[in-house]
Amino acid sequence: MGYFLTSESVTEGHPDKLCDQISDALLDEYISRDKDSRVAVEVMACGDVVMIAGEVTSGATVDVDAISRQVIKDAGYTDGALGIDFKNCLIITNMRRQSPDIKTGVDKRSGKPTGAGDQGIMYGYATKETESFMPLPIDLAHTLARRLAALRKERILPWLRPDGKTQVTVEYDRNGKPLRVSGVVISTQHDESVDIRNLRAEILSRLIMPEVGDRWMNEETAVYINPTGRFTVGGPAADTGLTGRKIMVDTYGGAARHGGGAFSGKDPTKVDRSSAYMARYAAKNLVACGLADRCEVSAAYAIGMPEPVAISVNTFGTGKIDDGKLSVLTPRLFPFSVDGIIEELDLKNVRYRPAATYGHFGREPGDSSFTWEALKDVSACI
Repeated sequence: MGYFLTSESVTEGHPDKLCDQISDALLDEYISRDKDSRVAVEVMACGDVVMIAGEVTSGATVDVDAISRQVIKDAGYTDGALGIDFKNCLIITNMRRQSPDIKTGVDKRSGKPTGAGDQGIMYGYATKETESFMPLPIDLAHTLARRLAALRKERILPWLRPDGKTQVTVEYDRNGKPLRVSGVVISTQHDESVDIRNLRAEILSRLIMPEVGDRWMNEETAVYINPTGRFTVGGPAADTGLTGRKIMVDTYGGAARHGGGAFSGKDPTKVDRSSAYMARYAAKNLVACGLADRCEVSAAYAIGMPEPVAISVNTFGTGKIDDGKLSVLTPRLFPFSVDGIIEELDLKNVRYRPAATYGHFGREPGDSSFTWEALKDVSACI
């Protein structure tokens, strides 16, 4: 017997993702002005009120209000009829300096390396089942969510509104090979004027079929488009948004474990972000160089300590080398100290906001983004 795996994604107008984007836009601005900024910014959006709180220690001065309004505008909330708009929403801030106790453990002093900003266990995962080395369900869910947003922004379907969710279920055989998409769910916010039958027909023909279509669907695939019917009220007007509440969307869609720590709004001394990036980097490269078909890398840290207290590798029986040997080899190939991660992945020069939507992993690396998705030649070291 095989099994089924389901993953979801959301558009940039989703209330939680709106908050993630504000958090990371503020982080980007602080780090661009002061590379050693310590940032932990949380955002909550409810109705037409956005509340920003957190701890920031930085030599930079940032216009929090202007940056937040720009993110809200970019997400598509430009009209009060949507429940929130960038010009007139109320933005409340409560920003403090980083705790001196945490600062003592993290900061470099007298040659001491940077310590981890918190304790925790971080996971990275990769699989050969897609070109992005991501599980197929989350890969397809992100593809659908990105395209759904594009249909709105390009005004191909001008009645679409910013909020939307996608969900894909994939059937696997007993060996873990994807067989077909057994279910697709699309829930999209829309203008009041659109007819639900027309909406469903357009979403099927312009979104689902081109992106999933003949390759993965068959006559038994269940398709649900706005299954409750109307979805005119969305975004923070419908549901309160919060930074860090979409951690499965951000990572592997439930196909792999997550340590629990969210990513957005945190500078790279917070290892629940930076070490998760390094663990993905290691797992992806181990799979890409042929050492495994599937790979999970985990790293555990103690607050204030520069090196992880444990690193382990699990290849789920697909490894070409014993998992114990890979667990010893991995930290020799990939740096897991706080300073090593920051330097290897250039995390003080990365733009984080692009990762706040459509997943932090499985993306194309650029000059200033997704450096943890790059492929590294490790064959000579094996």
